[in-house]
Amino acid sequence: MPRLTITLSDERRTALKEAAASSGKTITQLIDESLDAYGIKTRARAEDLLAQARQRAGLDEDRALALAIEETDDARRRK
Repeated sequence: MPRLTITLSDERRTALKEAAASSGKTITQLIDESLDAYGIKTRARAEDLLAQARQRAGLDEDRALALAIEETDDARRRK
């Protein structure tokens, strides 16, 4: 897995370490969950999800996109 270096303020780094410790998760897990909750996906993954939605529902491109946005928003609210 590739590594990524980010720069955080001391305060933010401490808060992240405390959140990880109190939740029993790693910092990596917290960051991954945060990116998922924010809806960060590769373009290819987003296009794949859209194609799946369109295929399952028999929708035109505009309606499939609207449905994908609705589903993403719902998933974010549930987390």
